[in-house]
Amino acid sequence: MLIPCLACGSRFRPDDYFRACHDYNRGRDLVSWTCPACGNRDDLRVLPGELGFGYPARGRYAVNRTIAVPGMRRQRHDLRLEISLDKRTWRVLSR
Repeated sequence: MLIPCLACGSRFRPDDYFRACHDYNRGRDLVSWTCPACGNRDDLRVLPGELGFGYPARGRYAVNRTIAVPGMRRQRHDLRLEISLDKRTWRVLSR
């Protein structure tokens, strides 16, 4: 499975994609991601089995596009988000 950058179209294996995630905002339930290829920064929501992309609107985050990542799970903690897929887990720390 390859996950695309919505800005440049580069595609990444899950390990490369999730290692580029940083800054989990628990209050808004958003993860910041910076593309290793083009440097574009996106905020996204990690949902069970999919990534949600959108925009801030009226104090919330409106998801308007999703990318399926079958088998992906998430676990919220006080200071981090854990993303799991197959036998791998990535931790995205809060600011």
